[in-house]
Amino acid sequence: MIFSLLHPLLLVLFFLILPSTLPLTPDFSTVTSPRKTPPRIFETSNYKAAQALSSKLLSSPPTSKTCIVIGGGLSGLSAALHISPSRQTTLYEARPVLGGKTSAWKTKSGRTVETGLHIFFGAYPNMMGLFATLGIQDRLQWTAHKMSFALPGGKGTTEFSFPPGVPAPLNMAAAILGNGEMLSLADKIKMVPGLLPMLLRGQDFIDECDDLTVGEFMEKYKMPDTVRTEIFVAMSKALDFIDPEKLSMSVILTAMNRFIVESDGSQTAFLDGGQPERLCAPMVERIEAQSGSKVVTGVHVRRINLDPGTGEVASLTLSDGTDVTADVYVSAVPVDVCKKLVPPAWAATPFFKKIAALQGVPVINLQLWFDRRIPSCVQGALCFSRSPLLSVYADMSTCNSEFYDEEKSMLSLVFAPCDSQYSSRKQKDWMKASDEEIIEATLGELRALFPGEEFAVVRVPRSVYAAVKGRNRFRCSQRTPISNFVLAGDWTSQKYLGSMEGAVFAGKLAAEVVVDGPGGDVGKEDEGALEADTEKYGTGMFSVGCAGSPDDAIAWGGGSTRD
Repeated sequence: MIFSLLHPLLLVLFFLILPSTLPLTPDFSTVTSPRKTPPRIFETSNYKAAQALSSKLLSSPPTSKTCIVIGGGLSGLSAALHISPSRQTTLYEARPVLGGKTSAWKTKSGRTVETGLHIFFGAYPNMMGLFATLGIQDRLQWTAHKMSFALPGGKGTTEFSFPPGVPAPLNMAAAILGNGEMLSLADKIKMVPGLLPMLLRGQDFIDECDDLTVGEFMEKYKMPDTVRTEIFVAMSKALDFIDPEKLSMSVILTAMNRFIVESDGSQTAFLDGGQPERLCAPMVERIEAQSGSKVVTGVHVRRINLDPGTGEVASLTLSDGTDVTADVYVSAVPVDVCKKLVPPAWAATPFFKKIAALQGVPVINLQLWFDRRIPSCVQGALCFSRSPLLSVYADMSTCNSEFYDEEKSMLSLVFAPCDSQYSSRKQKDWMKASDEEIIEATLGELRALFPGEEFAVVRVPRSVYAAVKGRNRFRCSQRTPISNFVLAGDWTSQKYLGSMEGAVFAGKLAAEVVVDGPGGDVGKEDEGALEADTEKYGTGMFSVGCAGSPDDAIAWGGGSTRD
């Protein structure tokens, strides 16, 4: 307890007394010598709590009851995995491939295309627990503990290197002070007043900051503008594909809180292949090992049918016209799809009205194959870009065994923001641009690199929910007013944002509702307060990709690529 109270004081002390440069040597080891999961991750209170919940669910006694899960992304698979020990579970996924926003597929040339650049952090306790439960920890390829940022003007990159063996928050203080290329010592000191309340008050302060954009937060706490341009622009676009003038500060603080208080929270890992094969397939195997449980792909739920007497779910109509029934139903689809599925009778109620204020944010992901190794690119690590169009990127030929090549590079990049609603400036609607226009714009940002021979452009018009300010109040709990209908998905209420960790955790929370059964507290929505919040913050704005048939992968939150 005493040490936790001293955390902010020690951090300030480090900012004030340590020299501006420390003799830390960056470690550029590649995928040829992957590291194991840092052992301190398994010692955190968050990891222990995550494993306790998993143990409770996976050891639940079997019953004769049944469950249907809608959606085969990480959240739906997580829910099904944790429900199937106690009841026969069937999962329906609309697309032929599992993984949702983390899916991958093959091009005609045989190359793997992923929906996005997906990074695993040490501060993902439920995800780390999932790998441990499945016995596939060796599939995570951990990088050196550092954060790399691109320097403007083609000057290469700079690193914040975390010294090994040093506990949090001192290791982050050392990493920040050990870098003299991005922020001056004065700027570093001016950051502290804004971060102290987060360390002292924790989640309460983070929740309060949902009403502030990153820019408004910086103005309130007198942070220098260099912090925005050097740090927060990169973090904002990497975390939610939105510029800091539009992003809720609670997103930044949530990530920083985990990175500061957990010694290995900011350490990153790459999966050693595509998620459908390397992560989703073991989850399916675990689900289908339970008697009667199964995962069905290529079949979507067309309609939720209600019991006219109770208003509860009576059945689901599938894309082939058949009706299926279960004792309980879990929706684990993206928020935009959920808004389409919710029956009109429910949509008029305060609980489900909240969903109208949420929507997925558009993002474009690119994979560029170059005919030679790019020596100027960071090797074996994620790099944060501070360019107007790019968010984060990595040379996957040095990070991932599936793409490993000693002579060539394959860059995976996140292109964001994609439209002016989430940008701080007027810009082109990149979702409607041609692949060639997007590639040319990207190469304009990477002009020093060699041109590539092949590329893939993946559009996700509705990705993670847009975390503009004031949106947390509209996120629904997993337990709903409908006793046999449960919500999952990274957009539902949980503390890990719209992320892979948030998806897995939300699936577990949904499973807990199913296992515990009806009767829990849903909470009552204040209709007047809801209307006032909606008037203040607005409903979900229209963005490209909403319209389309149920068979359209783009409309249903999936990716699309042109060969």
